[in-house]
Parts: sequence; structure tokens; C-alpha cells
Amino acid sequence: MTQAIVYSEHGGPDVLRLIELDTPAPGPGQVAVRVEAAGVNPIDGKLRSGLRGPGPMTAPRRIGNDGAGVITAVGEGVDGFRPGDEVVLFGASGVYATDVVVTVSAVQPRPPQVSAAQGAALGIPVGTAYQSLRSLAVGPGDTVLVHAGSGAVGQAAIQLAALWGATVIATASPARFDRLRELGAVPVAYGDGLEERVRAAAPQGVTVALDAAGTDEAIQTSLAVVADPTRIATIVRGPDAAGFGIRAFSGGSPEPLTDQQQAWRAEAVPVVLALMAAGRFTVELGPEFALADAVEAHRVLASGANGKITLVP
Repeated sequence: MTQAIVYSEHGGPDVLRLIELDTPAPGPGQVAVRVEAAGVNPIDGKLRSGLRGPGPMTAPRRIGNDGAGVITAVGEGVDGFRPGDEVVLFGASGVYATDVVVTVSAVQPRPPQVSAAQGAALGIPVGTAYQSLRSLAVGPGDTVLVHAGSGAVGQAAIQLAALWGATVIATASPARFDRLRELGAVPVAYGDGLEERVRAAAPQGVTVALDAAGTDEAIQTSLAVVADPTRIATIVRGPDAAGFGIRAFSGGSPEPLTDQQQAWRAEAVPVVLALMAAGRFTVELGPEFALADAVEAHRVLASGANGKITLVP
């Protein structure tokens, strides 16, 4: 039997419950994975609450897109994977579980240098950061302003932009400045006077801004310091982006991602896994909870925590 977290109505963390299901066998083009860690992402809370996602439910919904584990079986037509292989899951469905069956396109081999928890922390954050920076054409000579630099997407964006030759300025609370410096960013505190602090940190000017905070302050500061609004994007304020004259990548945007942008999101995971294996990319891990404690994990998600929250079956 498989244990999985589901919800049958929208609401707070208490709507999550643990159930038992028959463990399905993989079909053609699929693999079965024993989950060792599942990543808890902000979008999980938004889907659970009904803030995002499809409408009324007719059956319990599974939850979770990112994880890591060990392949237990492979379906017909699957090449390159076999039982016992350690893998990372991304863009999957229902990963808050002890076992999951996914298409082979949702798995990548996990290098021995990457733990299960680290692998579970990658999918949505690195896919979002990588695709956003590629869409904004970030490269050498750019100065990138990352709002909410200490979050999972922000930390990934800082590291990737720095690796691609850009100078990075990132906003956070002062308590998180040391972490931002470790990643290669110049930290600035959010709050009153942000625009002036950004200009002082980047006298050469700012060419790109990525908003992972979603505040009016972040967007207005970006508009003030970046000359070209097509090089400003939000991943949070999608419904408002057009009104500001900036770009949006998901985050509730009415404009779907393009095929190229979806391809970049998928490309991000193997790229980052290779960087991690080479010691050139790090993941900050946060609180770890048992699968049965998903309710508490979502409470912590809502209240805020440093590092990626993971569930361990």
C-alpha cells in the first residue's frame, strides 16, 4: 500500500489528510519511485487554499510536484533507468507520498553528491529561476536586482545569474545578508528607502529585475531603477503585471508559459544537478517533517522558514 497526502476541500493546512492507496504499477513510459523526500513549495499552499489552480473538487486531490527517491520498477519502453537508481522528481504530481508513478520525463538521475532532501528542493525553485533569467536574457555585463533573494527562487536566481557573469543585488532582511553574500550577491534591506539603497549598491545602474516578493515596493523600485520594463518580471504578481507594463512568468499570470519557457524549466534540473555535483551550486535546507506531519509543514510554510521545507515518508 501507498500512503499519500490529499485534500478534499480548499482551506487551511488542516484540510490535508493522510490516506492509503493501492500502489500502482508503472505503465508504458513510466517509472515507479519510492519517495525519500518531497519538497514543500509555496504553490502547494496556494493550491490547497484555492488561491490558485482548478475549481470545485469531485474527488480527493494529491499534492506535491518535487521530490527525490529510488526507482522501484520501470514500465514498457523506458530506457536508461532501472530499479535501484536514485533520481530527482520534478514536474510530477502527488509527490507527498511514500510511492509515486510518474512519466520518465519527470525524473533525472541524482548524483551521489546530492542528498535526497537537496534533490527534492530543486524542481519548482530552480526551474522558475532558470527560465526567468533565460527569458530576461541575463548575461555578462548585466546588473540583476532580485527581490526576496533569501527565498528558494531568489537563492537559485542569485547563483545562476552570478555564474552567467552578472552582478547581483538582492533584497532580504538584514538577518539573511550573510547567506546572500555567500551566494555572490550584494544584499540590501527591503523597506522604506529601498530605491536609494539599490542605487547606492549599484552605481553602474540596474539592467534587470526579478520580483519574487510580490510587494508594491518591489515592483515600484524595479520600475524606477530599470530603464527597460521588458527586462522586469514578476513570478508572484501575474494578474497585475500587464498593468505595470512588466512581464510575468506564472504567478497567476493569464499568459501561459511558452513552449520555450517550459523547455527551459525542464532543462534547469539537469543543469543544476551537474553544478551541484561540481560544487558550484548550493541548496539551503530548512525544517524537515514526517509525511504524516504535512499539516504542520504547511503551517510553517505559511509562517515562513529559512531554507526549503521537506517531507520525509
